[in-house]
Amino acid sequence: MTIPATYHPKSEFIRVMIERGFLADCTDYQGLDDALAASIVPAYIGFDATAKSLHVGSLIQIMMLRWLQKTGHKPITLMGGGTTKVGDPSFRSEERPLLTPDMIDDNIAGIKKVFAAYVTYGDGPSDAVMVNNAEWLDDLNYLDFLRDIGRHFSVNRMLAFESVKSRLDREQSLSFLEFNYMILQAYDFMELNRRYGCLLQMGGSDQWGNIVNGIDLTRRTIDNQVFGLTSPLLTTSDGKKMGKSLSGAIWLNADMLSPYEFWQFWRNTTDADVGRFLKLYTELPIEDCDRLGALEGSDINAAKIRLANEVTTLLHGADAAAAAESTAREVFEKGGVGDVLPTLDLTTADIGDGISIVQLLVKSGLAGSGKEAKRLIASNGARMDDAPLTNAGLMIDSAALATPIKLSAGKKRHALVKLAD
Repeated sequence: MTIPATYHPKSEFIRVMIERGFLADCTDYQGLDDALAASIVPAYIGFDATAKSLHVGSLIQIMMLRWLQKTGHKPITLMGGGTTKVGDPSFRSEERPLLTPDMIDDNIAGIKKVFAAYVTYGDGPSDAVMVNNAEWLDDLNYLDFLRDIGRHFSVNRMLAFESVKSRLDREQSLSFLEFNYMILQAYDFMELNRRYGCLLQMGGSDQWGNIVNGIDLTRRTIDNQVFGLTSPLLTTSDGKKMGKSLSGAIWLNADMLSPYEFWQFWRNTTDADVGRFLKLYTELPIEDCDRLGALEGSDINAAKIRLANEVTTLLHGADAAAAAESTAREVFEKGGVGDVLPTLDLTTADIGDGISIVQLLVKSGLAGSGKEAKRLIASNGARMDDAPLTNAGLMIDSAALATPIKLSAGKKRHALVKLAD
């Protein structure tokens, strides 16, 4: 359901979603807006535990949960301990690798660390709760599930959903295991409504079919009205998928990506994306986002620093943001190394008789592979202590690391290499 241009929301949450660019579609704007204006609405977003950290691509959904709570409502962060065992086929070209229960539990433990930075958990009316769908999915009786739940689903309708249709149109395999994912996610919504009074499921626009299934199942089985709301699938202005960089995924957990590297990702935002990202990923007033996003030339750099500081402060804290900015100024303006530059600590045993510069570029995260490191050197894109690297066969011994060396890939990515003993 597309929002009418003349629509004036009664609830603060819908107003924020529209003004800041979070809203792609909704199953019933008027009904949801009325519910949000009348009382506290519990709402959930599901996160499958496919890695030990979420990445920046999930941050738009996390910010939606934050705004939900800030406007007086109750966030439910649903961990997909059960559905991760199946895998979401939405807009994927291939099946996800299957994970063991222990691997899934480890991933959930890692993911939990992020949410506390954005929402407040507790027992109050609008305090967030964290739920694991393994609680109800692990003990399902398959025959009972088929009889009581499966009969409500039309295969014809499920095949028409874009997330499935795109796979079939490319003649790529869609297993029965993955096909069941849609039914399980719909069951999640029904179960959350039954247990927690959850009235709203939110997610990316690729989840539209799954959300609609859950709304329909909840109506058919327990005769309750619930709602769905989606955010746009975000790409940068140059068409790249949000959450990826030259060096790989931009993880949210500090033990998988340093706060400095996280800060630097936002500092390197394309000019055309600054205003939009300020609205989505910070809490700055709309007027400030528009003003900063409209800056041009060298002035836009101040807006990018503000963006990096605001986003990093939300996730890692104000001290981490300040340290990252200080290090960036030291590295880029003064040619120094700063205090929080990503660091590769090596022992003399690691180095042995010598370690190649190619290996150091890979181990420090500045190159994804030896081949990429060699290509970087050949194209004059790599430097050591700010001097161009021209010899891919260069060997570094322990004596050379008596003082730390700074490696650089391009103008914006740097790392320190030093002896740990």
